[in-house]
Amino acid sequence: MTRSQLAAIALLALTASSVAAVDRQAVTTVKPLLVTAIDQGEAHGVLVGQAAQYVAQTFKSTAPIEIDVKTVQALGEPGCRRLAVTTSQEGVVDFNREKRDTKPARLAFTYQFNYCRDGRMPQTKDASL
Repeated sequence: MTRSQLAAIALLALTASSVAAVDRQAVTTVKPLLVTAIDQGEAHGVLVGQAAQYVAQTFKSTAPIEIDVKTVQALGEPGCRRLAVTTSQEGVVDFNREKRDTKPARLAFTYQFNYCRDGRMPQTKDASL
């Protein structure tokens, strides 16, 4: 491999690692992330406080609970968007009724809903939203 090829690979690896690194805001609820995503298109946080303690006990993991919110679509009302929220955590022990506990793993849950900057859920005529 040539020196320039090695440099290109190193640059790609550095770029990929910096893209994966995200500044996360500490939050006790998802609400501030929803507003930021409405304003900026996306938001990234880590859950702290009592809710984080409850989730840690439930899923037997003390790893950070990461929350990512992205705008999916603008809605007809100003300040209202369709948002996708993904919550993920490493080392989660998922309860399985047949096998009981499974091996710890990174699990994620994504859901979508309509939300307005003022905290209300807008009415929509489109049933798919």
